[in-house]
Amino acid sequence: MERNGVGRRDFMKTTLAGFGGLFFLSAADKAPEEKLIDVKGKGRKLVYRTLGRTGLKLPVINMGVMNSDNPNLIRTTLDSGIVLLDTAHAYMQGRNEEVIGSVIKGRPRDSYYIGSKVSLPQDRTTGRYIDGATEAEFLKKLDLSLKRLGIDHVDILYSHNVSHRESASYEPVLNAMAKAKQAGKFRFAGITTHTNEPEVIHAAVDTKFYDVILTAYNYQQKHVAEVRDAIARAAQAGIGIVGMKAIRGGYRQTPSVKSPSAALKWVLQDPHVHTIVPGFTTFDQLDVDLAVMEDIRLNDAEKKDLQKEASLPGLYCQGCRECLGQCVARLPVPDLMRAYMYVYDYRNLAMAQDLVLSLGLPSGVCGECTFCPVKCSIGFPVREKIRDIVRIREIPTEFIA
Repeated sequence: MERNGVGRRDFMKTTLAGFGGLFFLSAADKAPEEKLIDVKGKGRKLVYRTLGRTGLKLPVINMGVMNSDNPNLIRTTLDSGIVLLDTAHAYMQGRNEEVIGSVIKGRPRDSYYIGSKVSLPQDRTTGRYIDGATEAEFLKKLDLSLKRLGIDHVDILYSHNVSHRESASYEPVLNAMAKAKQAGKFRFAGITTHTNEPEVIHAAVDTKFYDVILTAYNYQQKHVAEVRDAIARAAQAGIGIVGMKAIRGGYRQTPSVKSPSAALKWVLQDPHVHTIVPGFTTFDQLDVDLAVMEDIRLNDAEKKDLQKEASLPGLYCQGCRECLGQCVARLPVPDLMRAYMYVYDYRNLAMAQDLVLSLGLPSGVCGECTFCPVKCSIGFPVREKIRDIVRIREIPTEFIA
């Protein structure tokens, strides 16, 4: 199919190639929309963009709440001018939404926006929906999310963690979302993708159903040119674009992330990205995000930092799924790599344990293989990481806060 997005030849003309395929656009916004926000008596400038056809005017950085259950941090975030809180039904087994609900209680409903996500059961190897992925289950989860949040609707409701074209048009999800929207339970339909992003983004555009796409997008993606092309097509079709995984695993300063602010700015140099939702967990990290919005342009020093880091693997699994056909035990390797990142980068042991326990792994993972045939496309020592992360099953759940 002929795509209406940016062609590769035109795309390359607008970029400056760097190490590892890293590129920089010549400018982010020629005339960015700015607002001056009063934060504890101090004026602070925030850069705004409009979230596609939704018409929502948002700061270019908002809060991914996934890793935070600190009500004071969320409260300070809203008081600092950030208005969109991104969460999901499954985050912290529901506690994430409950904490957000406690913070927004009593606040004017037009002073904040909530984006939440519902996922249905999928085969861990193929990423496709399985029995139990029903319209009724989707609506049941949405209703519970609204109860936890203490509101009658969310602003953006996402079909979560989609990795295939056919899943973007999965009829039970579309039917459930259509009914929920008619009932006033959300305003704008969204879809999220962490894997096979270009295919999912193009499929979402083709459905003409979704208003918002939340996608992984960072300078270290092997297929970043294809992701950027797909994002451009979606934005030109009027879909709002929200970026995630900009720092590829949080603010924990892994060897490949020396400059979180530069990583954030790299995504924001793309004008087709309307906002990003980094998962900050401390007040210092909030200050980094607010400082980025003072000036989203990359300076020369930041470009050099990114070029040096572009070839380092860090802890972010690309989700290419090439490993799945190589593992003789058919282990869900991408999920295990993600759990490893949750522990060693997010420092979120509870999320990692929830994920690992949900995989239904055999008792002796990697125990019978004397040689691991899996060759990770970005060089992860797969067997070593798997044998490390599966130990989290042995920790009593009550010991993990």
